[in-house]
Amino acid sequence: MKLRCIKHLVSKNRPIAIFSIAGYALLSGAIGLFSLNIQAQTAVEAPTPAPRRGEPVTLNFVNADIDAVARTMAVITGRNVVVDPRVKGTITLTTERPVPPAVAYNQFLAALRLQGFTSVNAAGLDKIVPEADAKLQSSAVSTNVPVSGGQIATTIFKLNYENANNLLPILRPLISPNNTINVNPGNNSLVITDYADNLNRLGRIIAALDVANATDVELIALRHVAAIDVAPLIARLLESSAGGAQPSTEASYKTTVLAEPRSNSLIVRAANPARLALVRSLAEKLDQPAMNGPNGAAGNIYVVYLKNADAAKLAVVLRAAMTSGTAAAGAGVSTAGVSVPAAAAMPVNLSGASAAATSPVTPSGAPSTGGGIQADPATNSLIITASEPQYRQLRAVIDKLDARRAQVYVESLIAEVNVDKAAEFGIQWQGPLGGKGDSLIGLLGTNFGTGGKNIITQATQAGSVAPGTGFNAGVAARSNGVYFLGFLANFLQTSGAGNILSTPNLLTLDNEEAKIVIGQNVPFVTGQYTNAGGGTNAGSVNPFQTVERKDVGLTLRVKPQISENGTVKMAIFQEVSSVQPGSVNSATGLITNKRSIESNVLVEDGSIIVLGGLLQDEYSGNQEKVPGLGDVPVFGNLFKSESRSRKKTNLMVFLRPVVVRDAASTDALSLDRYDLMRTTQQRAQPLPSTLVPINDSPVLPPSER
Repeated sequence: MKLRCIKHLVSKNRPIAIFSIAGYALLSGAIGLFSLNIQAQTAVEAPTPAPRRGEPVTLNFVNADIDAVARTMAVITGRNVVVDPRVKGTITLTTERPVPPAVAYNQFLAALRLQGFTSVNAAGLDKIVPEADAKLQSSAVSTNVPVSGGQIATTIFKLNYENANNLLPILRPLISPNNTINVNPGNNSLVITDYADNLNRLGRIIAALDVANATDVELIALRHVAAIDVAPLIARLLESSAGGAQPSTEASYKTTVLAEPRSNSLIVRAANPARLALVRSLAEKLDQPAMNGPNGAAGNIYVVYLKNADAAKLAVVLRAAMTSGTAAAGAGVSTAGVSVPAAAAMPVNLSGASAAATSPVTPSGAPSTGGGIQADPATNSLIITASEPQYRQLRAVIDKLDARRAQVYVESLIAEVNVDKAAEFGIQWQGPLGGKGDSLIGLLGTNFGTGGKNIITQATQAGSVAPGTGFNAGVAARSNGVYFLGFLANFLQTSGAGNILSTPNLLTLDNEEAKIVIGQNVPFVTGQYTNAGGGTNAGSVNPFQTVERKDVGLTLRVKPQISENGTVKMAIFQEVSSVQPGSVNSATGLITNKRSIESNVLVEDGSIIVLGGLLQDEYSGNQEKVPGLGDVPVFGNLFKSESRSRKKTNLMVFLRPVVVRDAASTDALSLDRYDLMRTTQQRAQPLPSTLVPINDSPVLPPSER
């Protein structure tokens, strides 16, 4: 087919190029709009042969109608092009040098794309449509096969390893807004409709992402360290290297590290080859021979001698701390793309065996505090089975717990002052009525008091009843040869005072309870029984009593707790008890007086605090008189008896704690009390005597410091 060009001259001398193919001419529709590498010839020149199809062409469309340019491209490329009626507008398309028709057509499609239009190929027909409707037109569909050209096409990408839903948020921003991407969960594939060149780019991205998510199972043999110790450590290192990424819900994304104790190897299934290389690198760095340390032939068994702490108690604390610190790993570590099953993430004890194999399990399912830390009470030492890094960690904790504990010296002061006053006054009269030989004799008088203070008792039992205490005045008259007491006056005033000062002192460790008891162990009858024997032993009696003994005296129990700022918190129990003297021979048993305080207080170091006390003032009065006569002023005192008493008790309990933090303070406190007792003993020496040859008492030896 030949392309012929004929040049005609029209009005205003404007050239118009007319092309004829297969015997018919095609009018361009726009005068002066394009030129096809054909030089304008004058009307007198002879026609020249046109270039053949497939030859390079030079484009020069300036504001040309899209429909006309599309028809021209159909002629140049031999394609069947149809323009949608909705496609309106002009287009500018130029080239600086001749280009092949395929390149010219692609440039035409690129210019359409910039204006929101595109070409859709369906059954050999290129349809120029708006870009928004291109995805609804019948277009080429391929399966993982790259397409060419700048037309809209649909490609189905079938994934082998990666989850299609995971790639959807990654690929969606890479697709033009008017085109689509969909996921088919049934066969794990992506359906993408977009320009062919972009589909090729997306295909390369999907191929790079659709790789195996986990490597095969790898076995890493260890020579110097225990696999059961290294597995949890590597898992934690992998977790931290993930950068805090959110863990995937897919099992294929997890890196699993297991310990195989029999062959001392690590079984690894990594998420990708990079993770596997990281595990190998970590295992190689950790699998190093132990350094020659001071432990010598003991290997990984260490003995720690304690200075202050109790080995048995400290061993329990350390085992509990190790168990609680790794309890969370028992359910398996699965964060940041790393998963360690329970068998590998089980808390590793210090003896080199898994906690699941060595630690007994309680009925509730929680592991007990068993482990590689044992106590030797005889030497107060700890026996630790651990690797050197674990031993250094434990040793740092032991050094802090085995520090010298502070002590508290508690000085308590119990002060009690009693004042008793009593006064009695009484006058009694008694006289007979009648004469000698009368058959009836009467008595007239007053009687007050009991015992030796009663005039009748004194008159009838003069030989057996002693007069009452105090000043007594009496007059005896003789009647019928017998003396009788006719007048008795009694005056008494007593006073008593008691001053009791007790200062029990205690020295105890911080947070340890101490107790001091100063007193007597007094028996109290709790029951008695008398059995009259029968039979041959009739008349025999087998009495018995049940007795309970109790401490009566002074008791002080205190538990101090020192805070960081020097304040001392104390739980205190203080009791002062005594047996009432009047109840010693009582048939009903002994009566005890008891004063106790139980409290929790806060005291500053060296300060004095009052715990409590008793302020008691008691008064009692008794009066006996003859009605009428006893009420007469002054004269009435001859016919009455009166007694009064008053008792005052003042009791206070004080306390002063002193914190003793080091040996120097302890020595200074002890020496001070020692010198005080020695000085007191020296002052209490007996006076020299030649009649009694014992002239000295024991004295404490002088202190060596």
